[in-house]
Amino acid sequence: MLPGGYSAVMQARSPDEFRGEVVRFARGLGFDLVSAMTVVDHGLSHSDFFVVTNAPPDYADAAEDAVLARRDPVMQHCKRQTVPIVWTRDTYLDHGAGELWERMSGHGYRTGIAMALHMPEGRHFQLGVDRDQALPEHPGELQRIVADLQLFAVHAQEAALRLFLPGVLQQERPALTPRELEALRWTMEGKTAWEVGAILGISERTAVLHINNAMHKLGSVNKHQAVLKALRLGLIH
Repeated sequence: MLPGGYSAVMQARSPDEFRGEVVRFARGLGFDLVSAMTVVDHGLSHSDFFVVTNAPPDYADAAEDAVLARRDPVMQHCKRQTVPIVWTRDTYLDHGAGELWERMSGHGYRTGIAMALHMPEGRHFQLGVDRDQALPEHPGELQRIVADLQLFAVHAQEAALRLFLPGVLQQERPALTPRELEALRWTMEGKTAWEVGAILGISERTAVLHINNAMHKLGSVNKHQAVLKALRLGLIH
């Protein structure tokens, strides 16, 4: 995956552009089918779902069936985990849901990879790529695809939240200290916590503290997501 592919999705100016970038990403990895779902929980009352997919029209209704989703092992994994799941027919057979795979396979869903990001304030982002061919047998190639999916998801969820969430649900610009902003700027340049500490004249432990504080204020699950959110909010350049 070319580095520009990650930044391109963040620059999407409309849902249609976002969908185009998501589909292009999936096809670049060798997957014809893709779905990206943004979920915002509103306490126990209800949740809002924003789905981008290129699923075949005759499969779209089945893909949105809540009853089937509760039996789908891939959906249930993503609901609870952040670790990507690489799935095949055996995944469904092992969970007693072989008939679901049979139904999906007729529409091109025979193998795939899916993952989810679970963020603060009830925000979730799920990304999955699927195809009708076997997955690569070489562990290194499969590992590269999974890594690309994870990195793209971090970028895509930033764009999805910006494009699909109403303005009242958009996060306000948090107040980061000058040290926290400096730590994020150097993290953006690829510096480790030890290197950030050396540059700023502080200990590695203090640098980690600044980065963690910035992550918390930005509602991010890792430092890379914190950098992307700070860029989107104009806190760093």
